[in-house]
Amino acid sequence: MRIWKSKAACLIALSVLISGCGGPGDTEMSDSGERKFLSIGTAPPGGAFFVVGGALAQVLDEYSEQGWQVTAEATKGTQENIRRLSRGELDFALANAAISHFAVRGEGGWEQAHDVRAVMTLAPNVALFVAPKSNGIESLADLKGKRVVLGPAGAGFEYFLRPILAAHGVDWQELEGLYGTQTATVDMLADGVADAAFLGGAVPTASLTQASTSMDLKFIPFDQEAVDGLLEEYPFFARATIPGGTYRGQDDDFAGMNVGSMHFITSAATDEDLVYTVTATLWEHRERVVEKHAAGRAIQAAVIVRDTGTPFHPGAERFYRDSGLWPE
Repeated sequence: MRIWKSKAACLIALSVLISGCGGPGDTEMSDSGERKFLSIGTAPPGGAFFVVGGALAQVLDEYSEQGWQVTAEATKGTQENIRRLSRGELDFALANAAISHFAVRGEGGWEQAHDVRAVMTLAPNVALFVAPKSNGIESLADLKGKRVVLGPAGAGFEYFLRPILAAHGVDWQELEGLYGTQTATVDMLADGVADAAFLGGAVPTASLTQASTSMDLKFIPFDQEAVDGLLEEYPFFARATIPGGTYRGQDDDFAGMNVGSMHFITSAATDEDLVYTVTATLWEHRERVVEKHAAGRAIQAAVIVRDTGTPFHPGAERFYRDSGLWPE
């Protein structure tokens, strides 16, 4: 009898545990009404996506009137997030707008079109090529045949790097590509393993600050005619000035590029009312996001509705229209 009771207790405990471990979109009833489990895909720890995703999750968890339970999941980044949204394994995610642009069209190496939608455009990704001055690299054309760090392996940087290089007359295959995190990239430049690297993010970027402090850097300029053509062809690109003095050795303003803003996305199949409420909650409590990460400052009227080539979800668009934020 004692054995039977012990087994029964274990089964009951197991059933409670399972019912409390809901996946994306799962719900359970409580005394306070319906509770919804929401998941947000981010990126590996160490980057802005991981921290900002955690901030968004915390704000939604704390301030939702619906009693949501929201978790931020560390992932491999944009490409994994898009695929998992399509499979219904995540509710929302952060992504690079350039990669999303190609994913929704099934272009640039995507095996099929992925039906994701934008919820909110966030901080710009201001990035550029740099090289130790001792390497004598003065232009993007000089990168041909050089060992160049092109971002973390599998991160999808090629979606915005290929068109940038092509606009400057450089073919992807003409580089000896190296891959690594931003921290590893700084080490590769310092050790002479890499001749140049593509670095950036929110301004200032910690890796660029570290690199410019430890070595004399050349901030390789973009050709402005090439930039004009890129802006005309791709909606995710934008001009972005890095103010003079941001990094050691960068005395003058640098005419940089936003190579694909961070944005908050979801599946096209996500419930419209849910997306409306999520968007409203983040907008109304945007200052709380700023407290957790400076990138939250991008949650402002002039930025969040910016079209980067991924259609907005109807729920988000409805909130922006109701709030007078949607551009006519």
